[in-house]
Amino acid sequence: MSFTEKEAGYLQSQRLGRLATIGPDGAPHNVPVGFRYNAELGTIDIGGHALGQTRKFHDVQAEPRVAFVVDDLASVDPWTPRGIEIRGMAQALPEGGQTIGPNFGTELIRITPRRITAWGIDTPPFSKPNARNVTTRQGSAT
Repeated sequence: MSFTEKEAGYLQSQRLGRLATIGPDGAPHNVPVGFRYNAELGTIDIGGHALGQTRKFHDVQAEPRVAFVVDDLASVDPWTPRGIEIRGMAQALPEGGQTIGPNFGTELIRITPRRITAWGIDTPPFSKPNARNVTTRQGSAT
């Protein structure tokens, strides 16, 4: 499994993250997106309204390397940040997006993690993050 039990629980409790893609000119593009953690595949699935017409979808079709961040504050007193950065390979898929949110389109971006860095979830928020490389599970998306 790519994610620890606590990381998976955190991802399942969240609905909004930020996806960074690489544009045709090599420039980064970072946008908020709706997502869900796909526990069966160990992936992050991203949907949206008319997703197939967006820059992020076209960026993934041309260059599959992405970064995805989900973070929040567990508390402001004391200041307690937590979150996960996922770097990996994404696929722009024609089906499945409607499962992410109400009125979402059919297209889906699926991220298979290659590197996960988490803070404030399995570790205290200001300690060294839990960072590791991830190997692809047999039978999972590439």
